[in-house]
Amino acid sequence: MQTNVLALVPRDWEEKMKLKLTLLSAAAVLAFASVSYAEATIGISMPTKSSARWIADGDSMVQQLEAAGFTADLQYAEDDIPNQLAQIENMITKGVDVLVIAAIDGTTLSNALENADAAGIDVIAYDRLIRDSAFVDYYATFNNFEVGVLQASSLVGGLNDRFGGGPYNVELFGGSPDDNNAYFFYNGAMSVIQPLIDSGNINVVSGQMGMETVGTLRWDGAVAQARMDNLLSAHYTQESVHGILSPYDGLSIGILSSLKGVGYGSDDLKMPIVTGQDAEVPSVKSILLGEQYSTVFKDTRELARVTVGMVEALLNDTTPEINDTETYDNGVLIVPSFLLAPVSLDISNWEEILIESGYYSMDQIQ
Repeated sequence: MQTNVLALVPRDWEEKMKLKLTLLSAAAVLAFASVSYAEATIGISMPTKSSARWIADGDSMVQQLEAAGFTADLQYAEDDIPNQLAQIENMITKGVDVLVIAAIDGTTLSNALENADAAGIDVIAYDRLIRDSAFVDYYATFNNFEVGVLQASSLVGGLNDRFGGGPYNVELFGGSPDDNNAYFFYNGAMSVIQPLIDSGNINVVSGQMGMETVGTLRWDGAVAQARMDNLLSAHYTQESVHGILSPYDGLSIGILSSLKGVGYGSDDLKMPIVTGQDAEVPSVKSILLGEQYSTVFKDTRELARVTVGMVEALLNDTTPEINDTETYDNGVLIVPSFLLAPVSLDISNWEEILIESGYYSMDQIQ
């Protein structure tokens, strides 16, 4: 007679063994998933190293991705569109798992993104909306309309503080026309400025308005400086300019060079109110010297954190956290987005925002 060994084993022991085997199997699956997750490579395409802001973005992305267990492939295209396309295509060929792209020109990537989709690679637009493509999965950025509102509000407040009740002579600068954000910045600013133009409290002496006229290709500070030179020589030989709406610190530095070149900032000629964006070190120093009036701070560490969260969710087949499903229509679809809050920064709060938060050290500013 054969003996059934299992029949001699207590039933609770049998159930415990089944549970143990199930747990071991699950652990093996998780271990495999963990290995795959850790081996994921994230391609990061940034536009240029000529701006300190993009260097900070790249550094923050790499640090936080590596801390989360990913491999980061960071490349800068130096504001060369064919170069960025080639870098992205190369990342697709190498088989990155997710692409994070801050586009130089948001309208030029359609074919590359179609290839990414065919390869099963998710795409996150980073702070610059990628247009005219159905293959943009998510968008991580700041509230760009609010950036413009903050710039214009600071401009108006500064005009009143420095020059009294007006009316004021103001000139307008826009960002790069191939960057979708530039229109949000400009429109946000004009939501504050246009009513003051209509009431006569602000006078754009040159008459130059609208992004098609005031845009600055590639956010080039030298181009902004040359345009400011022309504005001063053509319209301000008999009267003074009181304020300049500048959407970016790199433009602000060029504008300030032009103004100082004709004597603004001296005892007899007050420095106009000049705005900015990104809290770059030269502009923070300029604010402390009483030259640039303000900037808008956008914490790249927070933008990287949100983006890494999107990457993790995509690789775990879950839905990334978003807070906007209406604003960013790229011409093909409304891209689900997460918008972070920008902060206005000037002489009154720079130390709290930049130093106490650890974004910069005091040695970098002094």
